[in-house]
Amino acid sequence: MRFTLTVAAGLLFAGVAAAPASADAPKAAYWRVETTYTRTHPRAVGSGYYLTQRSISTEWLSPEGKSWSGLRELGAKPATKKDEAAWRADGSPTTWAYRTEGMKIHLSTQPGKGSVQASKGRPDGFRLGEKYLTYQQLQALPTDAEALRKQLTAEVNTWIDEGAEEAKTFAPKATKNDWLVNLDRYVAQRAAELLYANPAPDKVRTAAYQVLKTTKGVSDLGRAKDPLGRSGQKLALPVSSRKGSVLKQQLLVDTTAMTLLAEYTDLTDGGKTMLGKSGVKTFKAGWTDDKPAVPEIS
Repeated sequence: MRFTLTVAAGLLFAGVAAAPASADAPKAAYWRVETTYTRTHPRAVGSGYYLTQRSISTEWLSPEGKSWSGLRELGAKPATKKDEAAWRADGSPTTWAYRTEGMKIHLSTQPGKGSVQASKGRPDGFRLGEKYLTYQQLQALPTDAEALRKQLTAEVNTWIDEGAEEAKTFAPKATKNDWLVNLDRYVAQRAAELLYANPAPDKVRTAAYQVLKTTKGVSDLGRAKDPLGRSGQKLALPVSSRKGSVLKQQLLVDTTAMTLLAEYTDLTDGGKTMLGKSGVKTFKAGWTDDKPAVPEIS
């Protein structure tokens, strides 16, 4: 159904906003996204053992598009039983420090103090890909899967065009095809964003999940649980490879709430896992009236 100009003008004159059928009113003061990232530190410490690092980041978004972010390191510990044995043989240290590329790296078994602040240099709005939408624009996204796919694909193609043009300044041999080979992957990633990053309406999230799971190259791995014990449907994104590097990612989706629970990343180079760039993220997303604060230790 399409409103005529006369009807639309009448609604505005009466002070009534014509909301899309998919619109969900804000249920609280902020849309909150908590991300916990677990990965293996890329450099061996002590006598040659590796550490697992955990960090938590939280973003609060108001319906007006204002944002705040919080960050806290949750501490490090030996990555495997073998690493734990080497750590104990070293006297079970609780802190580590070393220099690399002119920087001093500090690691600790203890959580950090953390921080929280209003986001700086970020436009107001809700980010989807490279664009920022108002709350109203977010609510007006297509609820039909194919219409949503068409919109997301068009936006990805625009981003690819801009990226390919910019790349000519530092990589003259780069072509648009360098990006187009991953078109399906990019579309799937955009759809996945709608499952947690922003307060998209329920019907839009349902459509986004349909886009995600039916995108070419996405495979269904069946039911699984994330590190927090939550159950969902596990999907593998199309594999990306270039010059010996291979990127594999899997997503776990709560298909009842239509929210993203976890993201698993495995990046290898020459067959060797790239520590620090591989790991698992868990997500908790939803409305809250709790004001922005330093993320709690979990």
